[in-house]
Amino acid sequence: MKRFFCVAALLLLAACQSATGEFSPDRLSTRAAGSAQDVDGLIVGHRLMAAGEYELALRAYYRSMAEQGPTVDALSAIGSANLNLGRLGQSEQMLRRALDMDPQFVPALNNLGVVMVENEEWAQAAQLFRTAFALDSGRSEEIRQNLRLALANLQDSGYTEENNNNFALVRRGDGRFLLLATP
Repeated sequence: MKRFFCVAALLLLAACQSATGEFSPDRLSTRAAGSAQDVDGLIVGHRLMAAGEYELALRAYYRSMAEQGPTVDALSAIGSANLNLGRLGQSEQMLRRALDMDPQFVPALNNLGVVMVENEEWAQAAQLFRTAFALDSGRSEEIRQNLRLALANLQDSGYTEENNNNFALVRRGDGRFLLLATP
């Protein structure tokens, strides 16, 4: 066992030698720091989110954004982490920034819809889920369930046609219509 540690120490020293054959302890610390910096903050953040460590994930996402700039992925991930932390205002702000960069980014649309559900803004939530569902081609069961929830709550909130029968649609010709309130 003692022999193993001696061999390992010699290999470590050999790896730290410069091209001129001199030992440089700085190269050891540079390699360790370089390998830590090579890890993508988004990947680390996604793993932390899966583990339920939302605050740590948020830090990893901010680190990624500091290194790579504000990308749609980083902004959306920050919004998602804030959503899981219950910070709805911050989440909405980041998700809207992500959608400004890419209006068809399905995860940001879905998560912004969830923020709207939390704020009981059913019509806006339903519209966001409809868009996400269409862009995703209906593949995501999660988006489908979110859309169903938003539509069910939208109907329960009094915004349905059954409760607002005091309007009439009148055709004015050439494909024009006029919406009139009836007594």
